[in-house]
Amino acid sequence: MPLRNQRTISSLQTLQSSVKWHHMEHKAASLWDAYAGLLCHQSMILATNSSYVDPYIQFEIQLHIIEAAFKMVFSIPQLDEVRGLGTCAEDMVDLVSLYQNILNIYEDTLLILVSKDLYKLQILKEMAVWMHEDSSYLQERVMVIISRVLNFASRKVREYTSVDAPCLGVLAAELSLLCSHDDPSITCQASLGMYHLLCIAKCQNADIEKNKPTTWAERGSCCLLESSPDVDFLPKVLQRNKTKIAQNVGQTLLPSLLTDFVWSLLMKLSEPDYKTASEAASILNLTLENYAQKVTMVSKIVDAIYKQLSGNSFHNMKQALLRVITLLTRTSPKKVIFQLMDYPVPADNTVILMWQAAGSESSVAPHVLKTILLILKGKPGEMEENQMDRRRFSLDATNMMPVAASQALCTLLPVGSYKKAVAQFFPQLLVALMLQLFYSTELRLMPEARPLYAQDALRVLLNCSGLQNVDIALKKKNCWNQFSQALYHHHGVYLVAKTLSDYNFPQFPETLHYLYKISVEGPRRSEDSIITTIFLTELLNNFFRDPFPEEFLVLFRNWVNDSNPAVCKLSLQKLASMAPVINEIENACSLLVAILGAFASKDKTVVIRALVTLRRLLGKLDKMTYSTLCTQIASSYCPLMDHATAESWTGRGATRTRTRHPYGMPAPRRRINQVSHGAGPKSNGGIRSMAIRHFGELLRDMSQYMWMLSPVVLGALVPLILFLEDVEIRVVKACKYTLEICASQLKWSTSYFQKDKKFNFEMVVLNICNNLIISHESYITDLISDTLGFLGSSRTYLKRGALILIGYLAKLGGHLLFRDEIEVMFEVIERVLRDEDPVIRELAERTRSIFKEIAHGMTSSTIKQSFRRVIKFIYVKKLKPLYYYNWPQDEEDSPTDMKNGKEGCAEETEEGMIYKEFNKI
Repeated sequence: MPLRNQRTISSLQTLQSSVKWHHMEHKAASLWDAYAGLLCHQSMILATNSSYVDPYIQFEIQLHIIEAAFKMVFSIPQLDEVRGLGTCAEDMVDLVSLYQNILNIYEDTLLILVSKDLYKLQILKEMAVWMHEDSSYLQERVMVIISRVLNFASRKVREYTSVDAPCLGVLAAELSLLCSHDDPSITCQASLGMYHLLCIAKCQNADIEKNKPTTWAERGSCCLLESSPDVDFLPKVLQRNKTKIAQNVGQTLLPSLLTDFVWSLLMKLSEPDYKTASEAASILNLTLENYAQKVTMVSKIVDAIYKQLSGNSFHNMKQALLRVITLLTRTSPKKVIFQLMDYPVPADNTVILMWQAAGSESSVAPHVLKTILLILKGKPGEMEENQMDRRRFSLDATNMMPVAASQALCTLLPVGSYKKAVAQFFPQLLVALMLQLFYSTELRLMPEARPLYAQDALRVLLNCSGLQNVDIALKKKNCWNQFSQALYHHHGVYLVAKTLSDYNFPQFPETLHYLYKISVEGPRRSEDSIITTIFLTELLNNFFRDPFPEEFLVLFRNWVNDSNPAVCKLSLQKLASMAPVINEIENACSLLVAILGAFASKDKTVVIRALVTLRRLLGKLDKMTYSTLCTQIASSYCPLMDHATAESWTGRGATRTRTRHPYGMPAPRRRINQVSHGAGPKSNGGIRSMAIRHFGELLRDMSQYMWMLSPVVLGALVPLILFLEDVEIRVVKACKYTLEICASQLKWSTSYFQKDKKFNFEMVVLNICNNLIISHESYITDLISDTLGFLGSSRTYLKRGALILIGYLAKLGGHLLFRDEIEVMFEVIERVLRDEDPVIRELAERTRSIFKEIAHGMTSSTIKQSFRRVIKFIYVKKLKPLYYYNWPQDEEDSPTDMKNGKEGCAEETEEGMIYKEFNKI
């Protein structure tokens, strides 16, 4: 029959009954008031149920009315008292009938609500709570109604294609407690209600697992409890049997519902009634023993336990709450540990108790340590980039979890059941704590200083791993005090590694393997690599002889060009110590090439260390191997000869692949625009002098291979000459030393380098240029291009030297130049003529006159130009001084200024007269 028709008939029957029982108003006023009020409430509930109100608001309204009706209905007297109100048999029958109708109307109202929406089974849970709050209510009758409504719902769900009853978890928690009630009648009804609830849950499971079965027969088989052979006895089995309750609930409820069940019981542990709390603790423990893996929202549960314990340190159920932590850790160690690490540092006593509870589960010790190691990868004090990425219960935006993890290890590592797991993860814990110690040292520099829990955890780790002697030795060496000072932290890392090696710690193989693994994979942060490098290097020093095995040498080769300058220097320092055995290394060439890569470092100390290391290795290197790399090494020194302008040397050396002018000359215009030689503050005389001196030493070492090195030597000639005027004595001495070696190797005269007292820059330039025109005339245009680049320098002495050098080179090689090239040179000189320094302007004026002289002698005739070059090739005449710049006063034919020098050079040469005769022809 349709629900609307049922409702009409029920209303008529109610009207008839009201007329029939109206005379009871005076004999049983409380019953009549309850009956009349219930009819009114039922009308409002049904009216609301048929309206188009928002479902949430509708439920709230109905729940409020149901609660008022509940208090009215179940406050009526017991049935025996009602019978006593009658004066005759007929009155007694009417009173009992009125009594039953009151209960029936309340039950019918619930059935109507549930039949439309299973979500409203939530009302039954609220009824159980109301009943528990006031024992004066008719508790048995309440349980009968709850049981009947659940029975109705369990039969109703078989007709549904989908079951949505999200309140089953919390309702199951209430019923599970009532299954152990002191009143047998309540226990019986609660177990029967629990049985029907489990039937609904079974159908809900089947609906999900079987993807909504379509036939009635299939839907009927969803209620697996009813197909059980023990179906008639199941409700009775659930009475006062917590184990069976936990088993059936754990098996039947979906994870979300089981979580609600656990959460509800957890809240019951704070009940003032010890019996209720104890019953809840017992059922909760039995459920989690076997079904904790189904529980979700573990972090929320852990946080709730923390709040309960911290709010009441003498909590009656403290052990039960801690047991929940243990059981959750067994199945969800990562969630539990992450939540425990998310509380303020230092941890309070409550958190420490919870750590101990988590650590008592030995079966998951490896998982717990893995989770802690994952947390220790973080850096304390780092701000979380995205507020949305913060964890649910994070107390602030800074990441202090690693500090909490270090403190937790102080509690967990000494636990006996963790001994095996600690041994398994010793290398990872050792390295992680060393890194955390470094981070914590930095953190202590911040205004809010914190204890060094990482140091305490490291000492606990040593003592728990049978390395008590190491801890004692480190204490004697004052290592632990040094760790607290940031400046000595690296030395502290060295001491730990050294002391472990001295005591031949048994974990060496695993530690070495782990250090190698993380070194190959690369550190998460650049500062991590320095700790790894120090530790690994010291272990290798103590357990291996030089040279290290190839797999470790590869690491040091890679570290040479690490982004962390400290790592680069440590690696270079170690490689330098291998100089005596360099020839025993299989891939020595790749090692040397890696060191050359360090020359490009932005850190000056790395470059200096690389220069020193390379020189030490080359001093012991086999000549045959040396010869295969000498050109590459020599070319690598060239950029460092002017460290401020290393980029200008790209492509120099033996290959000489610079951009060239369309007519054959390297394009000075482009070089001038791109290169600024000598930005004063950026230059480094130490690097320059060392590179120049080492370049000379390489030439001396490889004198028999000069045929290979000549192009590199000539490519480096310009800076070697110009830096003779450097303001730093060490650079000047290095240039003189290397130029003398270059001259001897190129078979040039070296006499002008031996007159130290009469050393003159222009005289050196003059002699070198006179040698060039004889032996290496073809390089003059390249040297002119190199020299033009230095005219853009901000250093005065470089500009002066470059003007003098380019004047001599142009004078010698003018016949090799084309008109377009001379025009470019004029353009550059025009810029220099506007310089603030008067000496530079005067030198530039003289150089321009030389260019004009060359341009004036040029001809458009290809034949004449070729003849002129032939004459120049045949008739070679050494130059005389052109500038007389800082010329010594005691030299013969020495005028007093540059002006006289100009006049002295104006005489016509024999070569010029021959060329004039050719023009006449």
